[in-house]
Amino acid sequence: MNDRSIKVMFTDLNRPFSLSNIHHLFEWRMASKRYNLELSEKPDFLFYSCTGDEHLRYNCTRIFYTPENVRPNFDRCDYAFSFDYPVNERNYRLPIYRRWPEYSQLFKSRNPDEIISQKRKFCSFMVSNPNASTRIEFFKKLSSYKSVDSGGRFLNNIGGPIQSGVENKLNWMRNYKFSITFENSSYPGYTTEKLMHALITDTIPIYWGNPLAGLDFNPKAFINCHDFKSFDEVIELVKEIDRNDTLYKEYLNQPYLKDNMETDFCREDNILARYDEIIGSKRIFISPFRKRLQRLIYYPIKLRKSTKNLVLKGKVYSRHFLSKISNSLGKSR
Repeated sequence: MNDRSIKVMFTDLNRPFSLSNIHHLFEWRMASKRYNLELSEKPDFLFYSCTGDEHLRYNCTRIFYTPENVRPNFDRCDYAFSFDYPVNERNYRLPIYRRWPEYSQLFKSRNPDEIISQKRKFCSFMVSNPNASTRIEFFKKLSSYKSVDSGGRFLNNIGGPIQSGVENKLNWMRNYKFSITFENSSYPGYTTEKLMHALITDTIPIYWGNPLAGLDFNPKAFINCHDFKSFDEVIELVKEIDRNDTLYKEYLNQPYLKDNMETDFCREDNILARYDEIIGSKRIFISPFRKRLQRLIYYPIKLRKSTKNLVLKGKVYSRHFLSKISNSLGKSR
């Protein structure tokens, strides 16, 4: 192998990892621009995410990334690509929206008059997670002004959920003036693909999640709930825009990105420079000895989780068994 060849592995991802989808991995695509990559169970560099503890098995340079609102554990990773500020020698801010193929659409221009002429419906809402209470609260409040179309599996009111797939979601959102674009939770820096998808469909996003989202996207192109004292104030602005095409057009005239320029941390050359720093320097922050100790605790962790799963399944089986007995006794009476 030459000095531009490295052995890599991926684990603890939010989706099952296989050779067939490896070229869809953002990390693989980026690193491949600079290095010859070889998959290996004895890698030089491990890329891992937040869905397990398999990374503890590896004694190489560990690089963490996350699609979720979780913080990097720098006792386990040498480097991180995360939602978090600041960018420093170990952490690089790279929100998940930068990984999505639709990111390139943020640089297109739009025609406000054409959008207004479409006479779009009021507002869209698409969610399947029933646990985000803030999002549900706002949906109900805004619905008291005008009916909000809910196209997800949760609170669906359009006769059934929109067919799965990003394009189907985006095509549906293009029918609306506004979109409720709330994250599952709120944290400074935590901006997912939701705001980006709402912007590129030329809706006016009503956003909640990252209070600093105006550093990622043009704050004049969306409504950031964090800039208001209450949801009632937000809804008053939505009403005003809905009734005033001049104000509506002001939002549509804005580019998606502030000054129509991508942020420094989203620029590909800066991302690649960080890969060069990590791979080229070969610097680590967690010693090989400490990693070997962590490998020893991996097996008790795995055993504990397996035991917990068996106990939980056992409870389910027990309830099922008791239910069957109860039903049988009922029929015999």
